Amino acid sequence: MAEELNQDLIGTVGQVTVPIAPTRPGEVVLPVRGGTEAYTAFSDETIAKYARVVVVECLTGRTVSVTALA
Repeated sequence: MAEELNQDLIGTVGQVTVPIAPTRPGEVVLPVRGGTEAYTAFSDETIAKYARVVVVECLTGRTVSVTALA
C-alpha cells in the first residue's frame, strides 16, 4: 500500500522548506491525505526555500525527486 501511495505523489505540487542543491538533499512539504507531510527531496538543480516544486519520481517511502515549477 505504501508503494501505491508513493506513486500517487508523482505530479504533486509542493513547497520547499529546506533548500535543495545538486550535491545535497533538502525538504519539501506535500499535500497528502487532506493534510501536509514533509519529504526528503533531491534535484539536479538548486531550488530555493519557498519555491514551488513538482514531484517527478518517488525514490523511497519518504524521499522524492523534484523539479522547480515554472
